[in-house]
Amino acid sequence: MTLSVTTVAGLCVVIGIGVGGAFAQSASAGQAPAFSPAVERAAILKVMTAAADWQLEHPSTRAPYDWTQAAFYTGMMAFAGVTDNPKYFNAMKAMGERNQWRPGLRPGHADDYAVVATYAQIYQREKDKAMLAPGLALFNFLASRKYDEPLVWGGAIETRELAWCDALFMGPPALAAVSAATGDKKYLELANKLWWKTTDYLYDKDERLYYRDSRYFDQREKTGQKVFWSRGHGWVTAGLARLLQDMPADYPERGRYVTLFKEMADKVRIVQGQDGYWRSSLLDAESLPNPETSGTGFFVYSLAWGINNGLLDRATYEPSVRKGWEAMVRAMHPDGMLGWVQEIGAAPGSANFASTEVYGVGALLLAGSEVQKLAK
Repeated sequence: MTLSVTTVAGLCVVIGIGVGGAFAQSASAGQAPAFSPAVERAAILKVMTAAADWQLEHPSTRAPYDWTQAAFYTGMMAFAGVTDNPKYFNAMKAMGERNQWRPGLRPGHADDYAVVATYAQIYQREKDKAMLAPGLALFNFLASRKYDEPLVWGGAIETRELAWCDALFMGPPALAAVSAATGDKKYLELANKLWWKTTDYLYDKDERLYYRDSRYFDQREKTGQKVFWSRGHGWVTAGLARLLQDMPADYPERGRYVTLFKEMADKVRIVQGQDGYWRSSLLDAESLPNPETSGTGFFVYSLAWGINNGLLDRATYEPSVRKGWEAMVRAMHPDGMLGWVQEIGAAPGSANFASTEVYGVGALLLAGSEVQKLAK
């Protein structure tokens, strides 16, 4: 990757030329970066605060229980746990009250019950049973189902099974969070059952990466590489970290999850770009050379979480975390907006410095919550 700087219409434009393409990022001419990429707690919290405040001031128009929002809420709860400012927890509690603590409208669709994880975290502080009642009603229903369908994509299978890799961030962590909040292991048992059914189907053991869904088994990039989507695999690694976080240390299956986490972490480290970003197509940086921050944020979170919890060797993985966090900070606008977020999709796609989405901010907040621990 090489960099050149030029001035166009009063803007300082930094052009990054990589294999197969170029990208541009703009800032006011002569203006110093608004945020420091230093892995220091104060600098990290400044970035997180700016991103959280910008998103709260520019709320998403999607349904308040939507998966995009749920990913943001997850990041906000992580931020609330590392800041002394009660504003962010209070914002999440107010969200739950507006939602009347209800999940979405499709009972079998993991996208619509991802939000329950945040309700469970708020319940653990407040101990108000009303916060969990709708989620428990749904999860008790889900626990009664058989889950015996094949996961081949089509026929609205996503409304009944976890047939796409994104669902491993949405579904099992929410079930595990409720299990941790209530002490009832049946929700964790369901999470375990669903996790491994999807993993056995979508995980490529040779590549140590997840396909997004069965449509991608035989697809190839122009270079001949298999199609593995950065954010899609990021959903999985972040979902696995969240699931492990709420899983008892003596859970019989825990060792199997740890082995999987380590396998994936090693591959994630290997495919990171030299500039710190993970490209949208993980095995083909040439096809979409632009930076992408939602996948990058989830990978930074996962690797940092693994270091902080003793699963990953710090000397091996911390350089990747630092490069990734510095890349995330470079994608920040001076007003706190996070750029280079790929829009909603199901496959590798383009992004630019002006593109943002609420789930990208959630990924940044998750990442920052773990990176700041490394700074201590």
